[in-house]
Amino acid sequence: MAPSPCALCTTSRALIIRPKNHQKLCKPCFLTLFETEIHNTITANSIFHPGERIAIGASGGKDSTVLASVLKTLNERYNYGLELLLLSIDEGIKGYRDDSLETVKRNAVQYEMPLSIVGYDQLYGWTMDQVVSQIGKRGNCTYCGVFRRQALDRGAARLGITHVVTGHNADDIAETVMMNLLRGDLPRLSRATSIVTASAASDIKRSKPLKYAYEKEIVLYAHHKGLDYFSTECIYSPEAFRGSARTLIKNLEKVRPSAILDVVRSGEDMAKLVPSEVSSSGAFVANENDIVVTIGGEGEDDQGCGSSNGRASGGEMAVMEKQLRDEEKQDGKKTQDHYETDFTLRGQQHDRHKPAVPAKTAKKIPKQQLQRCGRCGYLSSQSVCKACMLLEGLNKNRPKTEIHVSVEEEDNSPTLTRRMEGLTTAHYPSSNVT
Repeated sequence: MAPSPCALCTTSRALIIRPKNHQKLCKPCFLTLFETEIHNTITANSIFHPGERIAIGASGGKDSTVLASVLKTLNERYNYGLELLLLSIDEGIKGYRDDSLETVKRNAVQYEMPLSIVGYDQLYGWTMDQVVSQIGKRGNCTYCGVFRRQALDRGAARLGITHVVTGHNADDIAETVMMNLLRGDLPRLSRATSIVTASAASDIKRSKPLKYAYEKEIVLYAHHKGLDYFSTECIYSPEAFRGSARTLIKNLEKVRPSAILDVVRSGEDMAKLVPSEVSSSGAFVANENDIVVTIGGEGEDDQGCGSSNGRASGGEMAVMEKQLRDEEKQDGKKTQDHYETDFTLRGQQHDRHKPAVPAKTAKKIPKQQLQRCGRCGYLSSQSVCKACMLLEGLNKNRPKTEIHVSVEEEDNSPTLTRRMEGLTTAHYPSSNVT
């Protein structure tokens, strides 16, 4: 069979089949098309404005590495006028985060971007290794998600930055939509589908330029561009609820390649149906084009490690990366899942003499009132923010030999406040990183 020509230039040989629509492209056309689609997403949603300082949430993973590379390319090509920096969070996971941070330091040199690192141990007095040893692997992503969000906000604030971009891709958004549907969480569904979010817990907004980019295409872009990234999965993430949603999304993609974007679009449409009393306190119009920017409470984007934070999607992405390196053809094996459902019919007892129960009136949903956390000063809808509540539980069960302050001192000067007062973010100018 004769080789297929590129669907765009029609002159070069097609080497890549896009996972999104099975379009056959040559390498140069694929790279250019990928970058152009990201540029269109940025301009259509007015994500940036000239002169803005942007912190890229960098983990060393494929998503954040591709995001940094693409933003640098587009900033120079289209003259965005942005000042780009790398901001990394060190959760304190030995054998994972310490290795990935070495990749981030190399990226800082390669892209000529300053790098700042904020650690959980500096900010909270706990590393994730210590948290997991205390509570076990189940539920640890809740702690990491809450801690990470505050760490990103505080790190950006100390750098004088009010805009953080993350590498969440279409697969991540689809997983989040599915998780919120399974949990029946309409308010969070509304916030999770927005490409630009401004947290009610801080003055720092976040955006997701890779929102409509498939994870497999990000891997293809990183491979064909020869980018330096870290691909090991977090050692604690297999226990996360997100893994179940991810499996479901991947199975849907096998049957229907457009399923990922279909779920994302459906989530956007459903978000528009969220009652105003639920979402009115969390959204505002950013510009005349009716681009909705949602305001979420603290932790509204608690996606655990997330792809932008170094989370690989498990075996499938690792296999794909190996296949690309070995230049092997992908096998199109079809799999079938068999589901057995056991329906048990139970009779219902009806009391004809029992008076009918009046229909319940709709419960009025109170609007959140923001206030400063009484312990750390972080904006929260509660008197004590989530991070401080989690820290309180951890500190109560901590061995006395590891407590550095007395109970009286702890009451008068909370741990998080003291940590913040003495926190100095590790700063790595691009010219000095090794």
